[in-house]
Amino acid sequence: MKKIFLYISLLLLIGNVTAQTNDATFFDKLSDAAIELTKQTVDYDPSYFAIPYPNGDVPVGKGVCTDVVIRAYRKLGIDLQKEVHQDMKANFGKYPKTWGMKRTDRNIDHRRVPNLMVFFARYGTVCPASDKAKEYLAGDIVCWNLGGGITHIGLVVNKQSADGKRNLIVHNVGGGQVLADCLFTYRIIGHYRYKK
Repeated sequence: MKKIFLYISLLLLIGNVTAQTNDATFFDKLSDAAIELTKQTVDYDPSYFAIPYPNGDVPVGKGVCTDVVIRAYRKLGIDLQKEVHQDMKANFGKYPKTWGMKRTDRNIDHRRVPNLMVFFARYGTVCPASDKAKEYLAGDIVCWNLGGGITHIGLVVNKQSADGKRNLIVHNVGGGQVLADCLFTYRIIGHYRYKK
């Protein structure tokens, strides 16, 4: 009986280590995908675009902060346009009504920070919105309040600030898809890890 217990314990431990390794690999790949986006020239353009569904994207060379997150996940085969649309369609009442929408719009719903915050809170891991840099790991999603009712989102990557004290962020706050040392520049209102 003792041998069976030890064998089961060993299998559970191996399974847990394997799952953690797979998670780390996924979030490292997400970080790399975000960094890859910084090589593309993108003008900040908050215009409404009619886009294909699923796997639709705004025109090449255009985008906003949410598009950075959407494009990074898409490089890993995860279509947030589809995921958010399906969840909003089934659970519309759980999502913000900030824009006065009476129904979903698969062209824009996934491109709104508050909607992504609800989605990541529902299906990902909600992490502390702390002032400790070490708690923000590569692959984490961070949301900020820029003031005046403006929200912002970006991805933590596995590159360090010049002083080595915090991970950098890939985001688009108006200057294109860039790598920046801005984790604590704005007030953090959300911190998530999401893997489908």
